Amino acid sequence: MRLVQHLEELRKRIIITLVIFLLTLVLTLIYVQDIYHIIVQELPFKLALLGPSDIILVYLMIASVVAITATIPVAAHQVWLYVRPALTQKERRITIAYIPALFILFILGISFGYFILLPLVLNFLMSLSNDMFTTFFTTEKYFRFLLHITLPFGFLFELPVVIMFLTSLGIINPYRLQKIRKYAYFILVIVSILITPPDFLSDILVIIPLLLLYESSISLSKIVYKRQHKGDK
Repeated sequence: MRLVQHLEELRKRIIITLVIFLLTLVLTLIYVQDIYHIIVQELPFKLALLGPSDIILVYLMIASVVAITATIPVAAHQVWLYVRPALTQKERRITIAYIPALFILFILGISFGYFILLPLVLNFLMSLSNDMFTTFFTTEKYFRFLLHITLPFGFLFELPVVIMFLTSLGIINPYRLQKIRKYAYFILVIVSILITPPDFLSDILVIIPLLLLYESSISLSKIVYKRQHKGDK
Protein backbone atom coordinates (compact mmCIF):
# COMPACT_ATOMS: atom_id res chain seq x y z
CA MET A 1 0.00 0.00 0.00
CA ARG A 2 1.10 3.55 -0.75
CA LEU A 3 1.24 6.22 1.95
CA VAL A 4 -2.06 7.76 0.82
CA GLN A 5 -3.76 4.36 1.04
CA HIS A 6 -2.34 3.85 4.54
CA LEU A 7 -3.71 7.22 5.62
CA GLU A 8 -7.13 6.49 4.09
CA GLU A 9 -7.26 3.13 5.88
CA LEU A 10 -6.25 4.77 9.17
CA ARG A 11 -8.91 7.46 8.69
CA LYS A 12 -11.54 4.79 8.07
CA ARG A 13 -10.62 2.92 11.28
CA ILE A 14 -10.67 6.12 13.35
CA ILE A 15 -14.07 7.17 11.96
CA ILE A 16 -15.61 3.76 12.74
CA THR A 17 -14.27 3.94 16.31
CA LEU A 18 -15.57 7.49 16.83
CA VAL A 19 -19.00 6.59 15.43
CA ILE A 20 -19.32 3.65 17.83
CA PHE A 21 -18.20 5.87 20.71
CA LEU A 22 -20.77 8.57 19.88
CA LEU A 23 -23.59 6.06 19.40
CA THR A 24 -22.79 4.44 22.75
CA LEU A 25 -22.55 7.87 24.37
CA VAL A 26 -26.03 8.84 23.13
CA LEU A 27 -27.49 5.49 24.16
CA THR A 28 -25.98 5.79 27.62
CA LEU A 29 -27.35 9.32 28.06
CA ILE A 30 -30.84 7.88 27.65
CA TYR A 31 -30.34 5.70 30.74
CA VAL A 32 -27.82 7.87 32.56
CA GLN A 33 -30.19 8.78 35.41
CA ASP A 34 -30.64 5.11 36.29
CA ILE A 35 -26.85 4.63 36.28
CA TYR A 36 -26.44 7.73 38.44
CA HIS A 37 -28.88 6.45 41.07
CA ILE A 38 -27.10 3.08 41.19
CA ILE A 39 -23.77 4.82 41.86
CA VAL A 40 -25.01 7.15 44.60
CA GLN A 41 -27.59 4.94 46.31
CA GLU A 42 -25.15 3.60 48.94
CA LEU A 43 -23.25 6.81 49.64
CA PRO A 44 -23.23 7.72 53.36
CA PHE A 45 -23.74 11.39 52.50
CA LYS A 46 -25.89 13.54 50.26
CA LEU A 47 -24.53 15.21 47.16
CA ALA A 48 -25.28 18.87 46.45
CA LEU A 49 -25.47 20.96 43.30
CA LEU A 50 -23.96 24.44 43.06
CA GLY A 51 -25.45 25.21 39.67
CA PRO A 52 -27.90 23.86 37.08
CA SER A 53 -25.09 22.90 34.72
CA ASP A 54 -23.34 20.64 37.25
CA ILE A 55 -25.67 17.71 36.77
CA ILE A 56 -25.25 17.88 32.98
CA LEU A 57 -21.49 17.70 33.41
CA VAL A 58 -21.87 14.71 35.75
CA TYR A 59 -24.16 12.92 33.30
CA LEU A 60 -21.58 13.48 30.55
CA MET A 61 -18.84 12.05 32.80
CA ILE A 62 -20.86 8.90 33.47
CA ALA A 63 -21.87 8.45 29.84
CA SER A 64 -18.29 9.01 28.65
CA VAL A 65 -16.89 6.30 30.92
CA VAL A 66 -19.53 3.81 29.77
CA ALA A 67 -18.95 4.77 26.12
CA ILE A 68 -15.16 4.40 26.48
CA THR A 69 -15.60 0.98 28.07
CA ALA A 70 -17.91 -0.20 25.31
CA THR A 71 -15.69 1.23 22.57
CA ILE A 72 -12.44 -0.42 23.73
CA PRO A 73 -13.01 -3.81 22.03
CA VAL A 74 -14.16 -2.02 18.87
CA ALA A 75 -11.10 0.25 18.88
CA ALA A 76 -8.81 -2.74 19.50
CA HIS A 77 -10.43 -4.63 16.62
CA GLN A 78 -9.99 -1.63 14.30
CA VAL A 79 -6.31 -1.42 15.23
CA TRP A 80 -6.00 -5.14 14.50
CA LEU A 81 -7.67 -4.71 11.11
CA TYR A 82 -5.27 -1.87 10.31
CA VAL A 83 -2.11 -3.86 11.11
CA ARG A 84 -3.46 -7.21 9.87
CA PRO A 85 -1.98 -6.96 6.34
CA ALA A 86 1.50 -6.75 7.88
CA LEU A 87 1.00 -9.87 10.03
CA THR A 88 1.47 -13.52 9.19
CA GLN A 89 -1.44 -15.93 9.52
CA LYS A 90 -0.06 -17.17 12.83
CA GLU A 91 0.41 -13.62 14.16
CA ARG A 92 -3.17 -12.77 13.18
CA ARG A 93 -4.56 -15.68 15.21
CA ILE A 94 -2.41 -14.77 18.22
CA THR A 95 -3.04 -11.02 18.26
CA ILE A 96 -6.82 -11.19 17.81
CA ALA A 97 -7.02 -13.16 21.07
CA TYR A 98 -5.87 -10.03 22.92
CA ILE A 99 -9.01 -8.06 22.05
CA PRO A 100 -11.36 -9.63 24.65
CA ALA A 101 -8.51 -9.51 27.19
CA LEU A 102 -8.26 -5.73 26.76
CA PHE A 103 -11.96 -5.34 27.56
CA ILE A 104 -11.84 -7.68 30.57
CA LEU A 105 -8.77 -6.02 32.08
CA PHE A 106 -10.29 -2.56 31.59
CA ILE A 107 -13.35 -3.67 33.56
CA LEU A 108 -11.11 -5.21 36.25
CA GLY A 109 -9.12 -1.99 36.51
CA ILE A 110 -12.22 0.16 36.97
CA SER A 111 -13.61 -2.37 39.47
CA PHE A 112 -10.35 -2.26 41.45
CA GLY A 113 -10.52 1.52 41.61
CA TYR A 114 -14.22 1.62 42.50
CA PHE A 115 -14.63 -1.27 44.94
CA ILE A 116 -11.20 -1.35 46.62
CA LEU A 117 -9.33 1.91 46.25
CA LEU A 118 -12.22 4.39 46.39
CA PRO A 119 -13.63 3.27 49.79
CA LEU A 120 -10.15 3.22 51.36
CA VAL A 121 -9.18 6.66 50.09
CA LEU A 122 -12.57 8.20 50.80
CA ASN A 123 -12.73 6.85 54.37
CA PHE A 124 -9.18 8.01 55.02
CA LEU A 125 -9.83 11.53 53.73
CA MET A 126 -13.08 11.83 55.67
CA SER A 127 -11.38 10.64 58.85
CA LEU A 128 -8.98 13.59 58.63
CA SER A 129 -11.80 15.98 59.48
CA ASN A 130 -12.23 14.21 62.86
CA ASP A 131 -15.63 15.88 63.42
CA MET A 132 -13.98 19.30 63.18
CA PHE A 133 -15.64 20.15 59.88
CA THR A 134 -19.02 19.77 58.26
CA THR A 135 -18.65 17.54 55.23
CA PHE A 136 -20.24 18.98 52.13
CA PHE A 137 -19.84 17.17 48.82
CA THR A 138 -20.94 18.60 45.52
CA THR A 139 -22.02 16.19 42.81
CA GLU A 140 -19.52 17.55 40.31
CA LYS A 141 -16.55 17.38 42.74
CA TYR A 142 -17.42 13.87 43.89
CA PHE A 143 -17.71 12.47 40.37
CA ARG A 144 -14.47 14.13 39.33
CA PHE A 145 -12.84 12.45 42.31
CA LEU A 146 -14.47 9.14 41.36
CA LEU A 147 -13.28 9.51 37.77
CA HIS A 148 -9.68 10.18 38.83
CA ILE A 149 -9.68 7.11 41.07
CA THR A 150 -11.24 4.61 38.64
CA LEU A 151 -10.66 5.50 34.99
CA PRO A 152 -6.83 5.55 35.03
CA PHE A 153 -6.82 2.02 36.44
CA GLY A 154 -8.94 0.84 33.55
CA PHE A 155 -6.12 1.78 31.18
CA LEU A 156 -3.23 0.84 33.48
CA PHE A 157 -4.60 -2.67 34.01
CA GLU A 158 -4.24 -3.24 30.27
CA LEU A 159 -0.46 -2.97 30.53
CA PRO A 160 0.13 -6.77 30.60
CA VAL A 161 -1.92 -7.34 27.43
CA VAL A 162 -0.25 -4.44 25.62
CA ILE A 163 3.19 -5.78 26.59
CA MET A 164 2.26 -9.29 25.41
CA PHE A 165 0.91 -7.89 22.14
CA LEU A 166 4.08 -5.90 21.46
CA THR A 167 6.20 -8.93 22.39
CA SER A 168 4.29 -11.15 19.96
CA LEU A 169 4.98 -8.60 17.22
CA GLY A 170 8.68 -8.56 18.11
CA ILE A 171 8.67 -4.86 19.01
CA ILE A 172 9.86 -5.45 22.58
CA ASN A 173 11.16 -8.38 24.61
CA PRO A 174 11.19 -9.21 28.34
CA TYR A 175 14.93 -8.71 28.69
CA ARG A 176 14.65 -5.16 27.43
CA LEU A 177 11.85 -4.57 29.94
CA GLN A 178 14.10 -5.85 32.72
CA LYS A 179 16.88 -3.47 31.69
CA ILE A 180 14.60 -0.43 31.88
CA ARG A 181 12.89 -1.59 35.09
CA LYS A 182 14.20 1.26 37.27
CA TYR A 183 13.09 3.86 34.72
CA ALA A 184 9.69 2.18 34.39
CA TYR A 185 9.31 2.18 38.18
CA PHE A 186 10.10 5.88 38.28
CA ILE A 187 7.49 6.64 35.59
CA LEU A 188 4.86 4.49 37.33
CA VAL A 189 5.49 6.27 40.64
CA ILE A 190 5.05 9.65 38.93
CA VAL A 191 1.84 8.41 37.27
CA SER A 192 0.46 7.15 40.59
CA ILE A 193 1.12 10.50 42.24
CA LEU A 194 -0.57 12.37 39.40
CA ILE A 195 -3.75 10.27 39.30
CA THR A 196 -4.40 10.06 43.05
CA PRO A 197 -5.43 12.60 45.69
CA PRO A 198 -2.49 14.32 47.42
CA ASP A 199 -2.02 11.98 50.37
CA PHE A 200 0.59 9.34 51.13
CA LEU A 201 -1.84 6.44 51.64
CA SER A 202 -3.45 6.89 48.22
CA ASP A 203 -0.05 6.98 46.55
CA ILE A 204 1.04 3.72 48.22
CA LEU A 205 -2.25 1.99 47.39
CA VAL A 206 -1.75 2.86 43.73
CA ILE A 207 2.02 2.39 43.42
CA ILE A 208 2.03 -1.22 44.67
CA PRO A 209 -0.54 -2.54 42.13
CA LEU A 210 1.22 -0.68 39.32
CA LEU A 211 4.59 -2.22 40.16
CA LEU A 212 2.97 -5.65 40.39
CA LEU A 213 1.37 -5.06 36.99
CA TYR A 214 4.75 -4.23 35.50
CA GLU A 215 6.37 -7.35 36.98
CA SER A 216 3.50 -9.53 35.78
CA SER A 217 3.88 -7.95 32.33
CA ILE A 218 7.54 -9.01 32.26
CA SER A 219 6.60 -12.57 33.25
CA LEU A 220 3.89 -12.79 30.59
CA SER A 221 6.25 -11.28 28.03
CA LYS A 222 8.78 -14.03 28.82
CA ILE A 223 6.13 -16.69 28.18
CA VAL A 224 5.25 -15.19 24.78
CA TYR A 225 8.92 -14.65 23.90
CA LYS A 226 9.93 -18.23 24.76
CA ARG A 227 6.98 -19.72 22.86
CA GLN A 228 7.91 -17.71 19.78
CA HIS A 229 11.52 -18.80 19.86
CA LYS A 230 10.56 -22.38 20.62
CA GLY A 231 8.31 -22.39 17.56
CA ASP A 232 11.12 -20.99 15.40
CA LYS A 233 13.42 -23.88 16.25
